[in-house]
Amino acid sequence: MLGIPGAETWQRIEPVLKGWSADKKYYIEDNDGAKLLLRLSAANTLERKTAEFAIIRKFNALDFPMSQALRFGTCADGQVYMLLTWVEGMPLEDCLADLPVQEQYRLGIEAGAILRRIHSIRTDQDLTGWEAAMRAKLLRRIREYEDCPYRLENDAVAIRYVQENIGLIHNVEKVYHHGDFHAGNLLYTPEGGIGVIDFNRWDIADYAEEFYKVQFFDRKLSIPFAKGKLDGYFAGPPPEVFWQRQALYVAYSSLFSIKWAIPFGEADVQGMMDIARQAFSDYDDFRRLIPRWYAE
Repeated sequence: MLGIPGAETWQRIEPVLKGWSADKKYYIEDNDGAKLLLRLSAANTLERKTAEFAIIRKFNALDFPMSQALRFGTCADGQVYMLLTWVEGMPLEDCLADLPVQEQYRLGIEAGAILRRIHSIRTDQDLTGWEAAMRAKLLRRIREYEDCPYRLENDAVAIRYVQENIGLIHNVEKVYHHGDFHAGNLLYTPEGGIGVIDFNRWDIADYAEEFYKVQFFDRKLSIPFAKGKLDGYFAGPPPEVFWQRQALYVAYSSLFSIKWAIPFGEADVQGMMDIARQAFSDYDDFRRLIPRWYAE
């Protein structure tokens, strides 16, 4: 297949359609019964995908179920390929709400502990200028939201909160991010644990920024899981300094996600607007630091 070494041993190839990534993904079984995941990307993504493969190898040193990096290169047609081991399990977002509440919380604890391990890997990149670039990005994206055709009622409270609290990102700890760490990219393994997939949005940034999707996605799916994820990461209730920055990232992302969703259609825009309204309610229009769903 496309000149990928070892492809002559593949007996079963099925497309994987789930997910938002631009990558083409395939489930593969070879002659020996090994289960693999093939990701194909456009030729112009080679530099980014080379870095992604290296990051997956870094994460492979950690002790949790995830795809193991096997091979990487370019196909005969110029596409970039990445071959990984397949992680067995059911998509967590498809089964979490049906599990007992105590199990939802336990899985959240496990997910939070995994994320803590991901964040424990020391970065080896020069991050000089990160703070200035991040400030500029947040303010630019707020302006992009203000210029888009969709506006959320009472959005001024979130805009003001971002503008008044952007200084909170000064001198923060920067870590490797999974980049999209929520129930949609986690599996419920046959052993009853958490498996992690889809590292294609990895980044290096403030550890607190990794958590705004707890508010966006996990909170809607399962409050016990969302609470457990935070408690598992911090080995107890999160500190106030975390909540301060979490509110900043939730306020910013609540608005920019609306603009971000426009290319995907009206239904996705309205979905993001509903998520933003829920965040505004949970944070009492950003008059409180700890959202109601965690505090109550």
